[in-house]
Amino acid sequence: MVRRSSRSGRLSDLLQRELSKLIRDECTDPRLGMVTISGVVVTDDLSFARIFITVLEDAKQESSLEALNHAAGFFRTQLSKHLTLRIVPRLRFIYDDSLRTGSRMDQLLKSVVDHNAEYPDEEAN
Repeated sequence: MVRRSSRSGRLSDLLQRELSKLIRDECTDPRLGMVTISGVVVTDDLSFARIFITVLEDAKQESSLEALNHAAGFFRTQLSKHLTLRIVPRLRFIYDDSLRTGSRMDQLLKSVVDHNAEYPDEEAN
């Protein structure tokens, strides 16, 4: 398992908070849907950051991701004004489908439980 430095972890948390504020308050792109930042991973040299997002509306998933990646330079400039960092990492937004995957797994488990409740004799096989 790769051990993350505490500095990159602290920077990840800080970027997540600040980017959430910037997206909420500063971004007026009409392509942008209801976006949530689910995680930020910063490289050990602190030069790149991958921002994982989820979008509430499936129809706006692609357009929201495109809008955020298009505005990455704007966000980086705003972060440099708000934060006291020597180097502000380059930002790359990535869609995080873990919520959708988790929901699908939950549905599959529920169907297995329902099936076992309906046919209890088949469990012995």
